[in-house]
This record gives sequence, structure tokens and C-alpha cells, in this order.
Amino acid sequence: MNMPNSRNYLNEMSNCIRCAYCFADCPTFTNFMWDSNSARGRIMIAYGMLTGEIPLTGTAIEREFQCTLCGQCEVKCSAGVKILDVIKAVRRDLAETGNIPESHKAMKEVFNEKENIYGEDQFIPETVGKTADYMVFGGCVGNFRENESLMKSYKLFEKLGINFTRIPEVCCGGVFADLGMDPPEKLAKKNIDAILSTGIKKIIFTCPKCFMTFKEDPRYKELHEKGVQMQNVIEVLRENKIDVKFDKKVTYHDPCDLGRHEGIYNEPREVINKVAADFKELAKNKDQSHCCGSGGGVRGAYTKLSIQIAKGRLKEALDLNAEVLLTECPSCLHNLRNAKKKRENIEIKNISEFIYDLLEEEK
Repeated sequence: MNMPNSRNYLNEMSNCIRCAYCFADCPTFTNFMWDSNSARGRIMIAYGMLTGEIPLTGTAIEREFQCTLCGQCEVKCSAGVKILDVIKAVRRDLAETGNIPESHKAMKEVFNEKENIYGEDQFIPETVGKTADYMVFGGCVGNFRENESLMKSYKLFEKLGINFTRIPEVCCGGVFADLGMDPPEKLAKKNIDAILSTGIKKIIFTCPKCFMTFKEDPRYKELHEKGVQMQNVIEVLRENKIDVKFDKKVTYHDPCDLGRHEGIYNEPREVINKVAADFKELAKNKDQSHCCGSGGGVRGAYTKLSIQIAKGRLKEALDLNAEVLLTECPSCLHNLRNAKKKRENIEIKNISEFIYDLLEEEK
């Protein structure tokens, strides 16, 4: 098979020493226990397809797209292989030849009309202010799947005196690169034009994936060139005084995009410790944190697998006897909530949502 993008990473593939350290804590390997569902296995499959030793089959394609891109394998890798770059390059080659999951094809099609990953009507704010201190970007999952949580974040900003506005945002496009596809240029252009039209120079992101995309995707370089500052919601909350206390046991799940991919570990804990008297870490935390299973397009293409991974992460919080599991990512929130059984006595919330609820209870 002609795989020009993968060929650029042939040396990376060759650097894999087959040590199997990447098996440890890999969300898909621990569910299937198959070598082919590990980072090592995916690299071997990619190399085999590139050299013609492994045929292009549905199973081979599936293995490459079942990775959540959580990055745990790179933390473990003794050879320092850029595993995620390899997998993204393989996915690009597969996508360019039409060899992608059907759900990914469908998602791409709905963008032509709706410009979000769910194919729903575009979010339009009631007003777009031009004198606020911040513009807040909510993202697809927050706007269309965890809107109640997102609204509580906005209400918390109001309580804290954070002056903000919103724009008629469209998808940031970050998910496309994970799926091996080029994001539509019009997405970034629409967001950039809407942001610049406000004249506001500070953006708060409630979604780590959007935050990462705006910071690192060259399509958004115009915002950087014009001096627009970007912060994750947890960084903003850390700067504010929060006068409320909670006595029950609380724990925290590190989102992969916020933690391993952006290195934001201490800030969420600083905010939690402001309000939670009984905060306990999960056994796997910070750069060793287990993935919730929602990333890399897995939730859309392999929903059952995604939920199964989330159940494993949720079990860690239940085993800790935590009464509240916190995170700060709409995708993690959505997946963990979907994994929760009705009989399981635990609340799952974003930190900003959690603090808002506490403040409301004190009224």
C-alpha cells in the first residue's frame, strides 16, 4: 500500500524495541489483551502495511482507529518513540484512500451543513458583546451534549465577576487531525473572524481539546499574531477567590488533553483544595492517569469500547469510596456519566460546575 505520510515515520517505527512497556495502562490493550491493540501492535501493523507484509484488512484498519490517542504509551515508552505521530500519520494515509470508520465518514458529511461534530443547529448567542474582558469558547461537546454543565460554568463566571461574552462559534476542527483528515479551513476562519470582530484579546476555553487546537493548530496563527491570549477555564478559576467548603470525599480525573498533552496538573488540584476538605487522589493520577476512553474518535466509532474504558476509570473512584468524581473536560464528563450505573452512588461533575452548585446551595 502506498503510505507517503507513514513513510515519513519509518525511523520512528524502527526505533520501537518491542519492549511491551506500552502495554501498561493502555486503555485498549487492557480491555482486549491483544498485542494488536497496543501501541507496539499498531506500529507493527503500520510497518507491515507500509512494506506490504500485512494486507489492508478491516481488522488492521480498526486497530489503528481504536486508539484513544491518550498518550499513556509515550509516557511509558523506553525508546522515546513518537507513537501518536506515527498513528496519526497512518490514519491520514488510510483516510486519504477512504479507509476510515463509517461514523467518521458521516461526521465529515454533516460538517458541510451544520459545522459541528453532531450535525445539530449551530449555536448562536443572544448577543455578542464588544466590551467584555473575555470571550468564552464552549466547544461542540459542551454546547450539544453537556450544555447544562457548560451553562453552570458561565453562571459561575458571573458569580465571580468575570465579564465575558460569546460568539456564534463553530467546531474548532481539532478532531479532524486525530481522524487523519484535514479540518475544513472555513471552520477556523469563521471562529477567527468572529473573535476578532469583538476586539477582545482574551479567550477562556472550557474544552481542553479546543484549547489545545487554538494554541497549536497553525490555522489559528492569526489570533496569536494579533496578541490574543488563551487560557483554560481552570487557569482562570485558580486566579479567583472562592469562598465555599465541601466536606465529603472528592477525587479528580485528569483529562488526557489537559494533563498529558498540555501539562496542566497542579492548577485543577489547587482549585479543588480551595473548596474540598477531603480530597483524595486516584491511584493513577497526573501523567499516569488512566484515559476515560472518549478521545481519538473512539467514542464516535467504537462506542461500546469507549464506555467500557470509562467504566474502568469510574471503578477506581468507586473503589476509593469517593462521593464526587471531578474532571474539567466536557468529553470526559460525558463519557464518565454515560458509564455510570443508576445504583452507583457517586456524582460526576466538572470542577466549575461543582463549585457553582456549592455556591447555589449556600444561598
